[in-house]
Amino acid sequence: MPRRSSGRVTLQHIAERVGVTKITVSRALREPHLVSATLQLRIESAIDELGYIPNHSAGALASGRSHSVALLIPSLSNSVFSEIQRGIEEGLSEAGYQVLIGHTGYSILEEERLIDTYLRYGVEALILPGSRHTGHACRLLRQARIPVVETLELTETPLDINVGLDQHQAGKAMTQTFLDQGYRRVGFLGARMDHRAQLRMAGWETAMQQAGLSTERCLTTPHPSSYRLGGEMLASMLDRWPDLEGIFCGNDDLAAGALFECQRRRMNVPDQLALAGFNGLDITEATSPPLATVVTPRRLIGDTIARRLLARLQGAPLQPASEDLGFRIRRGGSL
Repeated sequence: MPRRSSGRVTLQHIAERVGVTKITVSRALREPHLVSATLQLRIESAIDELGYIPNHSAGALASGRSHSVALLIPSLSNSVFSEIQRGIEEGLSEAGYQVLIGHTGYSILEEERLIDTYLRYGVEALILPGSRHTGHACRLLRQARIPVVETLELTETPLDINVGLDQHQAGKAMTQTFLDQGYRRVGFLGARMDHRAQLRMAGWETAMQQAGLSTERCLTTPHPSSYRLGGEMLASMLDRWPDLEGIFCGNDDLAAGALFECQRRRMNVPDQLALAGFNGLDITEATSPPLATVVTPRRLIGDTIARRLLARLQGAPLQPASEDLGFRIRRGGSL
């Protein structure tokens, strides 16, 4: 018999085709071991013939469980977030949870909209990129009474679970590495300047000020980072502050672009200018010389989020809210 040409196929249509009740069909889909193999085969054949697509939202309303978790990320193209995403998805999928991805574009207003949308779909937990949210988003999350993870940075006032690293301390530690190598005129170069980038810059400022050094050599832009932008910004910094000895870039894309610009100018790195980035992406080990960088535990963050969420979803008591997974300074050959 041909498939239905119009209208959504329902469980009732399947039941009528097989000659059983809708409850029996529902049971066969949810708990196939409770029906005979023969009946299961007949139901599966009817599903295939009629083109039935299960309505998971309806099933979630009936059972109170959606087995879905929403992960909001700022960028779909940035490998920083993709590594965290892989850790979360692999950890949760093994336990039968589906991870739904939402793209915030670094906007807390878009984050608020996505939170509202996913809560309406009945997700069992939310994973958020950072600790800054709108007041309305915070109210929605408290009313939902589901596990919430804030990641990538640490906060003293987490909504629930907090897994990440101290971005301010990481920025300070990298700047101190410059100072320990004898550099004094160290600048900061940053793009996009989301909250985490601001924390890294604040760490640079703290280290420089504690050493009694100037923080005037700083150039930032709201534009997204790229290799080209790193080169252009380096050129602007050298024009403005030709006495620069080193530059701490807010991420590895900018640092790589700055390195390429130095090579175009035949400037030796690190003898004429020392460079460092942030995150420890693959590009930092592929350049010549390898770039100094702050290595962040992105995959470990994803794995830890999955582990802690599963524990909560399975009824385990709340563990200490914040978990600092740290960072590592890698000097490479550019510092």
